[in-house]
Amino acid sequence: MGTNKIDMADNFFDMIKNLSADVKLELISKITDSLKASKQKAKDDSWKKLFGAWQSDQSAEDIIEEIRGSRHTNRQIEDL
Repeated sequence: MGTNKIDMADNFFDMIKNLSADVKLELISKITDSLKASKQKAKDDSWKKLFGAWQSDQSAEDIIEEIRGSRHTNRQIEDL
């Protein structure tokens, strides 16, 4: 942990050390819930939808063959 994080943790502890045991347990519960919620958000794969993920039953080779087979060129070279 960086020095700033240690100082912050010490500052928080100094603020709560004189609280009652019930209040401390409630704080522990809220911090635990917060950590669980952030862990669940990390498992969320909805961000993958932003990148246009493609799912198909075709193999990569079949997809490549289909793309190459659908290419058509009408290239006409003009005389100068």
